[in-house]
Amino acid sequence: MLPIVLAAVSALAFGTADFAGGKASRRADPIAVTVVSQILSVPLLLVLVLVVPGSPSPLDLGWGLLAGVAGAGGVMLLYRALATGVMAVVAPVTAITAAIVPIVAGLVLAHSPGAVALGGAGLAVVAIGLVSLGERGATRRVSGRVLGMALAAGLLFGIFFALLGQADEAAGMWPVLAVRVSSIAFGLALAVRTGARLRLGRRVLGWAAAAGLLDSAANALFLAAAGRGHLSVVAAIASLYPASTVLLALAVDRERLRPAQVAGLGFAAAALVLSSV
Repeated sequence: MLPIVLAAVSALAFGTADFAGGKASRRADPIAVTVVSQILSVPLLLVLVLVVPGSPSPLDLGWGLLAGVAGAGGVMLLYRALATGVMAVVAPVTAITAAIVPIVAGLVLAHSPGAVALGGAGLAVVAIGLVSLGERGATRRVSGRVLGMALAAGLLFGIFFALLGQADEAAGMWPVLAVRVSSIAFGLALAVRTGARLRLGRRVLGWAAAAGLLDSAANALFLAAAGRGHLSVVAAIASLYPASTVLLALAVDRERLRPAQVAGLGFAAAALVLSSV
């Protein structure tokens, strides 16, 4: 039960981080938002490493470093794809792809968690697609480039979940710190190459700080969940993050829920119950 709770809370944090990051990216370059948000989260990670000590092996740190590059690349691609205004396609494609990759990896690398738990994971994938649906009547055509970015972002997020899930529980929070080190290095290199300015306005900085802190907290929660549960199930639950994004859009931006999204939230609840059995 504990791994499912941790994964569910990580999904809540991931979704809230995406909401904050999306707000910031409306007013600034997505690369700058990503890099600055992650730099601002470093103090939190240092505290986590002290509070949850561990003895990481070089392999554990290696998983974290690789996961950080994949995660940073996924965030930047997602923000760029969402900036095109076709969230109704980008969000579900990205989220479903992100869920399927670690589910398959978990089944290949470990034993099956059982039919009921796998049923919960499958239901989570359905819920992700439903809650990610955008506004009714969206008529904008989706280019192959945008669809490719959405698929690539989802693939990188899925790889991130699968790689971070390989770290040993005894490593503590060190793999999450390794994630942030490599993601910041990757982001800075990309910013230099593209000429992106890392200066953000005060209002944007607040959203970026919230995104970075919540994303790091979500990473830590997911690592704790993956160390205690089956990767296929834990990753599927963590991938329910669009649900919290949708609920925040409802509360903050006064967006309306479509019937399919309401059904998706119900499926998400059912997925949590089945996965915890």
